[in-house]
Order: sequence, then structure tokens, then C-alpha cells
Amino acid sequence: MQFFKRSKFYDIEEIHLSKFINIHKKKVLSSFIFNDFIIQNLSSVNNYYDNSIFFLKKNILKDLNQIKSKNIVIITDSLEYYKLLKNKKSVILVINIDDIYKSFLDTIFISDDHIKFKDNYNFIDGSYISVYAKIHKTSKIYKGCVIGKGCQIGKNTIIKQNCSIKYTVIGNNTIINENTTLGSTGFGFPTNQGSNSLFPHLGYVYIGNNCSIGSNCTIDRGKIDITRIDDFCMFDNLIHVGHNVHVMKNTTIAAQTGISGSVIIDKNVIIGGQVGLAGHLKIGRNSIIAAKSGVTKSIEPKSIVAGFPAIDIKKWKKIFIKLKKWT
Repeated sequence: MQFFKRSKFYDIEEIHLSKFINIHKKKVLSSFIFNDFIIQNLSSVNNYYDNSIFFLKKNILKDLNQIKSKNIVIITDSLEYYKLLKNKKSVILVINIDDIYKSFLDTIFISDDHIKFKDNYNFIDGSYISVYAKIHKTSKIYKGCVIGKGCQIGKNTIIKQNCSIKYTVIGNNTIINENTTLGSTGFGFPTNQGSNSLFPHLGYVYIGNNCSIGSNCTIDRGKIDITRIDDFCMFDNLIHVGHNVHVMKNTTIAAQTGISGSVIIDKNVIIGGQVGLAGHLKIGRNSIIAAKSGVTKSIEPKSIVAGFPAIDIKKWKKIFIKLKKWT
């Protein structure tokens, strides 16, 4: 998998760091800048880029020295972090990192959640396809689809009727079934502030080779990096995958399953229908999750779990038998 250039998907307003700080000066408490550069990217805990911004929340990094890229400015609302980083790296201290996250990023990166976003489409065989998308000539796009800016679709892939695909890279020999949405905005925002406070989602969706994604599924793009579905994954209909999820090879997921953000599902996992997974969990390799389970904790490899909250299926069966005797 090749990592993407954010500029393939998003319009980027070129702006110098000094001007950027000046625009938002009412929200900035203090700043220390080594050198002025044009902001061109956004870094995360997993990926650092030159000429980029990195939003540093409390407790997300154990070792601040791992931030090694040149021309990176760190934005934090932690006075402790600011003092530790000052004179070592470019750093901006703000009043509240959540309050400023959207306004900072909307200055630079223009997504389809931004009123300024533009794309140009060709109408081809009943579908609207961006002039900036790349689709291999061996792939088939059925009628009623919309394929957005920067999307890439590999060899012998089939996109069936009425799919919406944006901010997405799809590999070879994959099938996307009817009415599925790939690359939609993830679910992240400060509470009780409405749509104007939605956190910008500036990542993308990667779907590998030989996958099948069922009808009426929704896979949200990453907040900063990737929502990733690896090779040979099989999804039934009506499945939701939240932002930053990673589903590894040979995973099978039945209908009406919901996967919250930042879940990691290891290889060869089987998930039954109507399962719900809470966010930031790890599901171990070769595990099985029974239908209608509610998974609230990470699962060890080779586990078989059931129930709510999901527990070892043998324990769950014993509890269920006892409950039946009492009723």
C-alpha cells in the first residue's frame, strides 16, 4: 500500500506559519517558532511529515522525542507540554485544543465539509466521475455512482449501482455492492455545538485486493490517517465502520454490525450479525464474535465470545442456562 499525498484529495490553501498564527491570535496564549514555513500537511501520532501541524493532546504521547520531523509545529493546550517543548521544537500554546482544532484546519485544508470545496466531474455511462480520479480501464462502474477527487480504483474492480466513493483507494478484484458509501466524514465533534463544530476528517479509506463490501455499508474516512480494510475481507450488508478502524486480512463480518472508531481487528476474525464494538479496542487474531454480542473490552487471540458485555462463550452459555431455569 502506498501512502497518499493529502493534496490528491483536499484543496490546500498555502499559508505561512506566521500568518497562520496571526489569523488565530485570539486563541493563542503563547508561541515559540524556530523558522517560518508554508504549512502543507497534518501529522498524527503514527505519521509525521515535514511542513506540517501536529495537535498534541495530553497523555497521547509517552515520549515527546519521537516527534522528529523538520518544520513541524506542535499545537497544544497543555502548559506542561509547552514548557517541555519550548526551545526544542516549534510549539503553539492555545486556550482549548478542541475549540481551535476545526478553525485551524479549515484555514488550510478544504474538504467536502467546507463551503469552499470544489470538484469537477465527467458524466460517464450514467455516473459522475471526478476528473481527478484514477480508475483502471479493466474496472466496471455501474450507473448512478459518484466517484470523487483523488480516488483510485485498481484492476478488475466492480462498483455497483448508486455508490458514493470519495477519499478512497481501492485495490484489485474488489467488489463494492449497491448503495454503499466509502470515505464519508467520521463521527467526531464537541458535544452540543451542532454541525458547525464537526472535526475535520482529513484522512482516507483504503480497501485492499479481493475484498467484497456489501450493500448499504458505510466506511468513514480516517480523522488524520487511514481507515483500512486489508485484502480478502468480506463484509455483509448494512455494516458501519468508523474512522481510523483497521480490519486485517481474511476477516468476515455479517450484516448490521457497527464498529466504532479506532478499533483494530486482527487477521482471520469472524464477526456475527448485529454485533456492536466500542471504540479503541483490539480484537485478537483468529477470534470469533457471536451474533448480537456487545464488545466493550479488547479480545485476546483465538477467543470465542458472546453476549453483552461479550465474554467467553462457554461462560455465557452457563449464565444463559441458569437464567432460563430462573424464568
